[in-house]
Amino acid sequence: MISVADGITGPPLAGAPEAVLRDVAPAAAGAVPVMSVAVVNERELRLDLFRGLALWLIFIDHLPPNVLTWLTLRNYGFSDATEIFIFISGYTAAFVYGRAMREAGFVIATARILRRVWQIYVAHVFLFTIFLAEISYVATSFDNPLYSEEMGILDFLKQPDITIVQALLLRFRPVNMDVLPLYIVLMMFLPFILWLMKWRTDVTLGLSVLLYAVTWQYDLYLSAYPNGVWAFNPFAWQLLFVFGAWCAQGGAKRMSRLLASPITLWISLAYLIAAFCVTLTWYLPQLSFLMPRWLEQWMYPIDKTDLDVLRFAHFLALAAVTVRFLPKDWRGLKSPWLRPLILCGQHSLEIFCLGVFLAFAGHFILAETPGGAGLHAVVTLTGIVIMSGAAWLFSWYKHSADKSASRTKGTIGNADMAGGSL
Repeated sequence: MISVADGITGPPLAGAPEAVLRDVAPAAAGAVPVMSVAVVNERELRLDLFRGLALWLIFIDHLPPNVLTWLTLRNYGFSDATEIFIFISGYTAAFVYGRAMREAGFVIATARILRRVWQIYVAHVFLFTIFLAEISYVATSFDNPLYSEEMGILDFLKQPDITIVQALLLRFRPVNMDVLPLYIVLMMFLPFILWLMKWRTDVTLGLSVLLYAVTWQYDLYLSAYPNGVWAFNPFAWQLLFVFGAWCAQGGAKRMSRLLASPITLWISLAYLIAAFCVTLTWYLPQLSFLMPRWLEQWMYPIDKTDLDVLRFAHFLALAAVTVRFLPKDWRGLKSPWLRPLILCGQHSLEIFCLGVFLAFAGHFILAETPGGAGLHAVVTLTGIVIMSGAAWLFSWYKHSADKSASRTKGTIGNADMAGGSL
């Protein structure tokens, strides 16, 4: 299912049986395939495919605007790669750790989830350190303080002692480092979410919707340092995360008839076309007269920080269309042309961190070297090749160099699915 955040890969869960995602064929004849829970010995490659795609799109979006940035999702509708990561995060995390909670109990499952949270937190701190060093080196070597200002690290250079503490508290983040803190916070509440879903999945989703509505009504937020708020408000984005978890815990299967309906398909397509027409007016001002004043006043601003309902609806429309036309047994998933995307999706934590580092390196090269669209294409393709090569190396090490992985494969859980994304 498209439009989702990250699975973040990680070490397996000791003691958990092999767990992967696949579709359950709907009971109704002609129904579209919907992702649900099953215990089989294969991965859900569609999730890996879209996680990898989201990583590539995020990398491209973090580069200076140019011709290739028109290939990304955000230019053709209200949602973007962030929704992909967060949805898959909730889906895969609930799938893996929901099984652990059912079989090992609340305490053991919580301990495993918190271990995963710690791993992601350490990755975030490591990325923060390397990213900070990269920006500082470039700004100093080329005597250009604008890099420090543009990437949001001036406060660190002025008060490094205070800023480091705030960074450890997830309140200070340079530009492009907002996704991991959001995922860390959402994962910290996963034990409570799964405990509620073990009781009533629909009630849990309803409570999530209620929190989302309260967030908009009373302006709930988390403050950032030195000022402002989190770029992704966890009180709002939890809705997409919980919705993914709800789908993994049987919600997707129950929606199979709805997704198979031609009415759902036509409504989704109509909304996607309408969103595309609206985005055209952003880039072609001469078309702005087509937007009625009352519609603009009602629609704008389309807030990303608080996950505007128009963004969420756009994600749902994309997901409905994708699930209908991309079955789990699509032969293209085995194509060598898609293998780089799938490998990146299977190692998304590492590739996300690498992508943030490469995005600033590419930003620096494009700012310092004249070259136009040609250079932009070279930088973009080079970054994608490096990310794909790194993913292949991680995969080779896991399956070939790490001999212990093959010896324990039958007795450990597949936590590679549990990062969801970022």
